[in-house]
Amino acid sequence: MKICITSQGSDLNSEVDSRFGRCAYFIIVDPETMDFEAIENSSIRATGGAGIQSAQFVANKEVNVVITGNCGPNAFHTLKSTNIDVITGAKGTVKEILEKYKDGSLKSDSGPSVSPKFGF
Repeated sequence: MKICITSQGSDLNSEVDSRFGRCAYFIIVDPETMDFEAIENSSIRATGGAGIQSAQFVANKEVNVVITGNCGPNAFHTLKSTNIDVITGAKGTVKEILEKYKDGSLKSDSGPSVSPKFGF
């Protein structure tokens, strides 16, 4: 299983980024081993379509779950169309959020958490 958490920095002690499409980093973690990869988000400065581009990038990384602060409708629908669960409302460090996920206190969303162009 792979979990992608949006992050403001490149390690597990970094704060979760409140934006999905324009987050600073994607941290992709195996929650069993805690092995992770931090990837700078190349869509952060996109003039449009950052949510969709980010969702496609994450899908190509074969992620099962995305955890972020907020996710707009275009990104949400792109992620869901590839069977990726989306969890929003995350606050704290990446490591803290992983622990909450592992103990079952985070639940998947049924729709986007913000309107289009929220993080622009």
